[in-house]
Amino acid sequence: MPWKNPPHPMRTSFIYRTFGAPRSTLEMLNRELPPRAPGSFRVAVSYVPVNPSDLIPITGAYAHRISLPAVAGYEGVGRVVEAPDGLSHMVGRRVLPLRGEGTWQTQVDCPAHHAVEVPDAVPDLVAARAYINPMAAATMLRLWPVCDKVVLLSGAGSSCSEHLGRWAISQGAKRVMGIYRSENRKDRLRRVGIEPISTANIRAILTASAQADVAFDALGGDIARCVLERMRGETDFVAYGLLTGKPVEFGAGVRATYHRFHMRDHFSVLAGQGMQAAFAEIWPLLAESPPSPPRVFPAREWRQAFAEVEKPGGQKPILDLSSLA
Repeated sequence: MPWKNPPHPMRTSFIYRTFGAPRSTLEMLNRELPPRAPGSFRVAVSYVPVNPSDLIPITGAYAHRISLPAVAGYEGVGRVVEAPDGLSHMVGRRVLPLRGEGTWQTQVDCPAHHAVEVPDAVPDLVAARAYINPMAAATMLRLWPVCDKVVLLSGAGSSCSEHLGRWAISQGAKRVMGIYRSENRKDRLRRVGIEPISTANIRAILTASAQADVAFDALGGDIARCVLERMRGETDFVAYGLLTGKPVEFGAGVRATYHRFHMRDHFSVLAGQGMQAAFAEIWPLLAESPPSPPRVFPAREWRQAFAEVEKPGGQKPILDLSSLA
């Protein structure tokens, strides 16, 4: 019989070749799995969240930093299936495959020193969301401490904002107020101790802004401008998101100090201290205040998951990549 080469191992990846609307630009493709890079783990990815920070780059907002074609996704959880020499004990263990390839694929390679082992007590659906929003919230609260301060959040229904609010309360904030867009967020904000303010109530927003010592803004646009222009001197306005798709524009009379926060600016510090050490403070925080329950979609229903992101008050969507195995 003629010799037949064994079939090449394959993986399924979510790829974009051009920039544009995520639902029409992204493709789910089967591709040949390349050889594993030296010093890397190969991880079989189980679950990946669908964050605004995953979708915005697909639109071309950060085109100058992205080489096409690109694989979507920045976080997720999976199990190590291959490891470098000396780290074979990690095979079978759950990790967060950070700072490697895009995570929206059934198998992903990441540098072994950037993979974070997940404690046994942390469920997959919490671990999958443990990086982008929790790490950003913890870093901001470290840079701008809130003990005995009045805190104002915009985009208060978002995952990162909820982490900020909960952890600000636990760190001794005097008061935490949250500006929300969807009415069905209001009760949850109250339950976790955040005073809800509707985006429709401009008078209340202006009053809260004048009282705030620190504002963490996820929205941008007109609401952000209103907050910033109303804040007192010797206060801090931290812009970390653009959920409205509009930048923060303001004039020369602003008294608060404006800060722009990008998590990527702090990656080198995190890598320097070691990712395991960086997560040592995140796991207890998530155990004490777990994120709201997600809605899990089979990976082939990714367009429905994107629709959930766009839905006012929708649940946090997570793609189940193990459904493709």
